[in-house]
Parts: sequence; structure tokens; C-alpha cells
Amino acid sequence: MENPSSSSSASVATSAAASASDADPGAPVREALASLARRYQHLLDRSTPFVRERWFGLFGLALLYLLRVWLIEGFYIVTYGLGIYSLGQLVAFLSPMVDPEIQELIDGSAPSLPTRSTDEFRPFVRRLPEFKFWHALARAFCIAFVMTFFSVFDVPVFWPILLFYFCVLFFVTMKRQVQHMIKYKYVPFSFGKQRYGGKRGSATEDVSLMKD
Repeated sequence: MENPSSSSSASVATSAAASASDADPGAPVREALASLARRYQHLLDRSTPFVRERWFGLFGLALLYLLRVWLIEGFYIVTYGLGIYSLGQLVAFLSPMVDPEIQELIDGSAPSLPTRSTDEFRPFVRRLPEFKFWHALARAFCIAFVMTFFSVFDVPVFWPILLFYFCVLFFVTMKRQVQHMIKYKYVPFSFGKQRYGGKRGSATEDVSLMKD
């Protein structure tokens, strides 16, 4: 026989949930969006170690976007905005976390990377890490690709002028960045740099200690 108290409590809970959903009709939507955000973040976390695969995927996405713009012959202003945004992200990727020029203005001393083997090891820390740089570009290309399906964003413009402006801006920005790198003696890439094996060094030290 069913307990009347349990049935009454269940009906009260059901009515309370119904009243809560009626009071806040946007709660299911927020829960669905939060679930999608957690799933998206989980996929991003899993893709972190696959550096080469991520950049190959971004290169394919960029080719797909450029192919669509070339075929439909439009959305040049969207492409120009995408190029300006990508250039800003590239500058942040090539810049150190602490700008030595600003540090020099503040206290008169700029932090520099080691130039001799006896100097203290100070790794290059980027203002924009590699994963965030890739994610920002991938998101920008996806947004720009979606924008090409809406004619409201297809603003008539003479595209050679935009291309000329972008080339000049890219040249001036990269020239300034290279001059900054030469002035403060830092290289934002690890290609060609000497690598040190921590395990091999520790094993050598253990052997030398045993001999002593």
C-alpha cells in the first residue's frame, strides 16, 4: 500500500520544480549552454598536446575560408578585419610577457635573456601562449567563415586598396617588432637553440659523485 506521506511529498516537490521552472524559464537554456561550454573546454584540453595537428587543421580552415572568399568574390572587408586581428595576435605571440621597454622606463633596468653559458637560465615567456594564439585564430576564422553566409557583411569596397593597406601595416609592424627583438636581444622561437637534457645531466652528476 502506498504511503500517503511519500506521495504528498513527491507531489509537493513536483509542484515546487514546476513553479521554479515557471519563475525562471531561461534556466534550461542556461544549463544547456553551460553543458556545451564544459564539453567544448574538455575538447580543448584534450587537443592541447597535439600542436602539429592543431596548426595543420587551422591551415586547412584558412584555405577553406580563402577559397570561399575567392569563389564568391566578396566579403573583402571581413577578410581585412580578420587580417588585422590576426596581425595583432601575432604581435602578442612574438612579444615577451614583461615588455623590457616598459620595464626600463619604470625602474631603469630591462630584463634580458642570458647571453653566456654561465648566466642564470631565464626562459622566454610569451605575452600570448601558443595554445591561446592558435585558439584565437581558429575562432576568428570560424566566425569570419560564418559571416560570409550573411550578405549584410558584404560591404562593397575596392579590395586592392585594402590589400595595400594591410601589406604596409604588416611591414611596418613586423619591422618594429624585429627592431624590438634586436634591441633587447631576445628570440621568440626555439628553433636552433641549444637543448639541455635534465636526466642525462643528473645521471652524470650521480656518476661523478660516486667516483668522488
